[in-house]
Amino acid sequence: MTDARIYRPSKPATQSGRRTTRQWILEVENPGPHFREPLMGWTGVVGTRGQIRLRFASLAEAKAYAERHGLSYHVLPAHEPRRIIKSYADNFR
Repeated sequence: MTDARIYRPSKPATQSGRRTTRQWILEVENPGPHFREPLMGWTGVVGTRGQIRLRFASLAEAKAYAERHGLSYHVLPAHEPRRIIKSYADNFR
């Protein structure tokens, strides 16, 4: 049985938008044995399962997909950002 990880990505540090944080992502954790490519020294994997990132609108959809395809999975908790509420006048104190 293949292990999978289900998580919500965090907001990119270089962008202010949070559109990419709404979806849940399912990734295969251990896609297979790694090897070192002799010419450039890059690390590769024999199979392509490690390159697959499936996106789902909800956690329930991601869990249903994993169960339907026989994947054992674990869910990483979503990080909710802390909102610091302050007034505009606080910028001048």
